[in-house]
Amino acid sequence: MVHRVLVVEDDPATRRALCDRVAAHPELCVAGAAGSLEEGRGLITRVAAEVVLVDLGLPDGDGTELIRLAAGLGREVMVITVFGDDRHVIAAIEAGATGYLLKDSDAESVGACILAQLDGGSPISPSIARRLLMRFREREAPAAAPPADEDVVRLTERETEVLQMVSRGLSNNEIAALLGMSFHTVASHIKHIYRKLAVSSRSEAVFEAVSQGLIRLSKDT
Repeated sequence: MVHRVLVVEDDPATRRALCDRVAAHPELCVAGAAGSLEEGRGLITRVAAEVVLVDLGLPDGDGTELIRLAAGLGREVMVITVFGDDRHVIAAIEAGATGYLLKDSDAESVGACILAQLDGGSPISPSIARRLLMRFREREAPAAAPPADEDVVRLTERETEVLQMVSRGLSNNEIAALLGMSFHTVASHIKHIYRKLAVSSRSEAVFEAVSQGLIRLSKDT
C-alpha cells in the first residue's frame, strides 16, 4: 500500500528536498505541495491524503491553522520546522500534530518517521522530547531556587548577533557577508555558542537561546 502525503513548506529548495525524500520511499508518494498558508488550506481541503507535513513559519500566516484543519479532516500531521521553543511545540500539539521534527533532523529518516506515525507512533526530535520531559518535571517538582549566577549563560554581543541571524535561517556565508567577517570567524562564533548552550545543532541553539531569553524570534522568521 502506498500512502499519500501533502507537503506545506514555503522555502522552494526545502520543499523540493522534502518531496524528494517522501517520493524516494517505496511506501509513500507526494500527493501535492504548497508554499503558503492560503495554498496549503486549498490543498488540504481539495486533495485526499493520509499525512500532511507542515512548516509553522509560513509567509502569510501561522502553520498551526493548517494543523487544526488537517487534524479536523482526520489526517495525520507532522510538523517540520526550525521552531523548537515551548510556545510553538505546545501550540502545534494542541492543534492536533502527532509528530514534530526540527529541520536539521536527519532528512533520510523522514520517510521512516511518517510510517511510524501512521503506525500509531509520535516521531519527535530528541531535543524536543527532552524539552517536553523537562517541562513535565518542572510542573511536578516543587519550585526550585533561582540558578546561581555562574550557571547563567552569557553570550557576547557578537555571538548574540550571529545567533539572531541563525534564527532567521541564514547560512554561515550569508552571515559573514552581512557582518563583514570571514566564514571561519562566523563558524568560530557558532562553535562557542554551541559550547556555552551545551547543544550540537543550529535548531537546538536557537531553541535554547529563545527558552533562556537570550534572543527573540522575529515575526517574519
